[in-house]
Amino acid sequence: MEVPPTGSPVKSATFGRCPRCGRGRLFKSFLGFADRCNVCGLDFAGHDVGDGPAPLIMLVLGFVVAGGAFWFEFAAEPPVWMHVVIWPPVIVGLSLVSLRLTKGAFVGLQFKYRAVDNEFPPEQPGGTGG
Repeated sequence: MEVPPTGSPVKSATFGRCPRCGRGRLFKSFLGFADRCNVCGLDFAGHDVGDGPAPLIMLVLGFVVAGGAFWFEFAAEPPVWMHVVIWPPVIVGLSLVSLRLTKGAFVGLQFKYRAVDNEFPPEQPGGTGG
């Protein structure tokens, strides 16, 4: 069943939708990918983002959280316990949301630039294609 694309595959996947049709669900759980699209049947098995999003998120969120902590310290001069109460939930929340969005974007980029191609059989032993 071929469903025409509805927009940018990167935008669709970033927001948890199938990169091909833009309507099916990309994730089966908060961070776990579904096996295939429930609308167009696109197989997500070959789309593996690996550890790609993690370093990007660590760099960006490290800068944002450290900047926010310094700003808060110098602007309000709170006691230390307030930093201990505020920043761990902020870090965990931003990390989880950013990880989901970034994993989706990476799958969308893989689909857009055809990093995974399920149409051709895998390479045969001996170095020749199928």
